[in-house]
Amino acid sequence: MERPWCSRHGESLRIAVHVQPNASRTEISGLIEGALRIRLHAPPVDGKANEALTHFIAERLKLAKRDVTVSRGHSSRQKILEVRTEMTLDQIEALLS
Repeated sequence: MERPWCSRHGESLRIAVHVQPNASRTEISGLIEGALRIRLHAPPVDGKANEALTHFIAERLKLAKRDVTVSRGHSSRQKILEVRTEMTLDQIEALLS
């Protein structure tokens, strides 16, 4: 199955996300334009949304927070997350569905 929002790059995975900060709760709310749409309860101030995003993804994937970083789009709603894991794309999709 094709996953335009997730791909393997060496020993890491890259996950494209579209973030909606200041939501009523933090949740994954589907796909939008080839990216995983994530609603975040955190405000987009002082890196709080990025921190909440990496914590949320690490928790969902059962990884340490240090294994999930924002590699592109620090101040944008469109972000690329770098996830250090040996999980397969199918495993990632199952945990983020």
